[in-house]
Amino acid sequence: MPVGGARDDRGAADAIGRDLIAGEGYGEYFVHRTGHGIGLETHEEPYIVAGSTRALEPGMAFSIEPGIYLPGRFGARIEDIAVCTGTGGERLNLVSRELRVLA
Repeated sequence: MPVGGARDDRGAADAIGRDLIAGEGYGEYFVHRTGHGIGLETHEEPYIVAGSTRALEPGMAFSIEPGIYLPGRFGARIEDIAVCTGTGGERLNLVSRELRVLA
């Protein structure tokens, strides 16, 4: 367990996103980190990616933004903002995730 009792789940969170996307056949098109910290800067630690060395601690806010990018066609990314709590995480944006088709 990291110093201060913080849970170190960055690599696990990254793996969950990658595994889901790869399971649908788009793994090679997921070409960036799963997320990053949000604070005084737009992109900062902790980075939600395998190999990151900064532990998640209660009170840290971060994005979870897996994306699929098809070269020469288009890309799509779903972005959630979450905060680390003493017992896990809490998603802060509560907008519906229902697919909407615009004609």
